[in-house]
Amino acid sequence: MKLPATAHTSRPWRIHEIAADFTLEDVWALPTPGGPDELDRLVRQFTQGNDASASSPVQRFLFAARWKLGALLGWDKPGEGVGTRVPTLRDRLPADLREGPRGPAFRSAPFTSVYQTHDEWASEMANKTVQAVLHIGWVPDGSGGYHGQMAVLVKPNGLFGTLYMAAIKPFRHIGVYPALIRSIGAEWESNSPDSTAS
Repeated sequence: MKLPATAHTSRPWRIHEIAADFTLEDVWALPTPGGPDELDRLVRQFTQGNDASASSPVQRFLFAARWKLGALLGWDKPGEGVGTRVPTLRDRLPADLREGPRGPAFRSAPFTSVYQTHDEWASEMANKTVQAVLHIGWVPDGSGGYHGQMAVLVKPNGLFGTLYMAAIKPFRHIGVYPALIRSIGAEWESNSPDSTAS
C-alpha cells in the first residue's frame, strides 16, 4: 500500500541526516508482518532473494526494456555508478553507523548496502540518470506487531535525470511497485517460520 510522505519523514530515521539532499520519491507499506526483531530477515530477503525483475510478466518486460535502453545509451556503465560519478553515502556516515553493521551484499541487484541498525537499513545505487537510496524501516503496526516500510529517495543527475524520473513515474506506480510489493509479501509468507514448519 502506498503511504503519504509523512509515514517516512515523521519517523526518527538516521537516513534523514545522511541523505538530506535527496528527494523522497515513494513510501510503501510492505506486507511483511512480524515481531520486533525481524528487520534482518527482511533485509536478507531483499539482498539474497530472487531477482525482483523476474517476479511478474509486467516487471520482466519493464526491467528488460530499461536494461536494454540503459545498455544502448550507456546509462549503467561502471563510470556512472557509486564511487565514480558520485561518492558513496558511507562517506557521510557518523562514526557509530560507519563502525556498525553495513548490511549484506546484494546477490543480483545493482544496490550496495550502506548501513543497518535494529530497525533501519539503507542501500544505494547510481547510474547516469540518478543516485538512489532504498530505505527499509521496521515499524510498529499499531496492534502489537511490526512490518516493513519501504522508501525510495533520489537525487536526479541534472535536468536529464529529472526528466527521466518524471517519465518513468507512471510505470513505477502502475506496473513495478504493486507487483514488487506482492512478490515481497509472497516470499515473506512462504519463508515464514509457520509456513516452513508445516
